[in-house]
Amino acid sequence: MLQIWGLVLFYGLVTQSSAQLDAIPVNPVGALSPPLSLTPPDLLSGLLGGLTKGLHTSNVLGILQNLPILDILKIGGGSSGGLIGGLLPKLTSIIPGLHNIISINVTNPVILELGLEQSPDGHRLFVTIPLGMVLELKTFLTGELLKLDVNLNIIVELIAVRDKDGKVHLVIGDCKHDPGSLKITLLEGVVPTLVQELVDTVTKTLIEGLPHLLQKEICPLVNEILSGLDITLVHDVAEILIHGLSLHLKL
Repeated sequence: MLQIWGLVLFYGLVTQSSAQLDAIPVNPVGALSPPLSLTPPDLLSGLLGGLTKGLHTSNVLGILQNLPILDILKIGGGSSGGLIGGLLPKLTSIIPGLHNIISINVTNPVILELGLEQSPDGHRLFVTIPLGMVLELKTFLTGELLKLDVNLNIIVELIAVRDKDGKVHLVIGDCKHDPGSLKITLLEGVVPTLVQELVDTVTKTLIEGLPHLLQKEICPLVNEILSGLDITLVHDVAEILIHGLSLHLKL
């Protein structure tokens, strides 16, 4: 009887040990992953919280409010020649001496809730930074104040790399805008026929130039913010990505 119970206990321990080993994630070559000091939910909230706080601390809202929007309209993009190079000569030929026909102010800049997405191979994270603002367009042709609601997402790629000493670091890969996220909507104001071409030109030029201006302003800041995050947090995120483990994000 004692021998039988001994065998039962032995097989029970073997089964339990096998279950514990199955629960430990492994990297693609079969080596055990290093222990993490934070669980994935803590990692995600910590990463998003740190990035969000860093964006506000870096005065991103102030940067948005002081974007040189009028410079975009003067220079323009594509073949239109911009507002000044394309439409303004037509208007000044009709109304001589009218050189300053619009003014633009940025109001209500916002950073909406950041999002995370993991690449299919598990080695990269994509952070979505949704930005919004209102452009107040003053037309001196009619004295009307038009308000344009502008929304655009910046997508930042986070990659884990291993240096020559074997240490894992989290670095920024691509940082660009999401073309499908740009939306420009007229909030207030009736567009008279006289300035319809003006509004159309403003919208077209913003679509061409604003995303690149935002990338130029925001992407360097994100790199600085990443370098200032908690070391343990960054290490744990990097370890998960370097091994291609799933963060089980709710997409």
